[in-house]
Amino acid sequence: MDSQVLINEEQFELILDRLAHQLLEHHDFTNTDLIGLQPRGTRVAHRLRDRLSQLLGNKEVRCGELDVTFHRDDLMMRDKPIAPQENKMDFLVDGRNIILVDDVFFTGRTIRAGLDALLAYGRPNKVELAVLIDIRFRRELPIEPTYIGKQIDSIVDQYVKVEWKEEDGVDRVILYNSKPE
Repeated sequence: MDSQVLINEEQFELILDRLAHQLLEHHDFTNTDLIGLQPRGTRVAHRLRDRLSQLLGNKEVRCGELDVTFHRDDLMMRDKPIAPQENKMDFLVDGRNIILVDDVFFTGRTIRAGLDALLAYGRPNKVELAVLIDIRFRRELPIEPTYIGKQIDSIVDQYVKVEWKEEDGVDRVILYNSKPE
């Protein structure tokens, strides 16, 4: 299986730092919360939260974890059942600005499910999207991210995988020419 590293460890840190600075250009985080979409968007959200807190002089940045499993429109089209995760949302979102965070933005369907799941926690004032990787030209829904780490174009058989230091021993993004098993 052919693959290439799209983002190495050094670039990974620079991209997360840039995303944190972009978020600070538009939000002071007094009325803005980060919400990571489980499972993989939560890692990005927590890394951003930690960096934002550091940049804001150790100010607390609220960060939740939202499971979208039962809000997906492809739930019954899977080969095997999806295991739901636990929501970790100890706050409501009424009247607040929300930044949904995911690792890879592909068709837009996970984000649509995230918007549906988010409404169980109130009616936000505004919702934006931050993603580590935006795979362009593959949208199935008219949703676009506001904050993007890196945009890539890929062909149909290619697959993007984000590897995390905590799980894989290294932070990096790899492009495979076919889906890894």
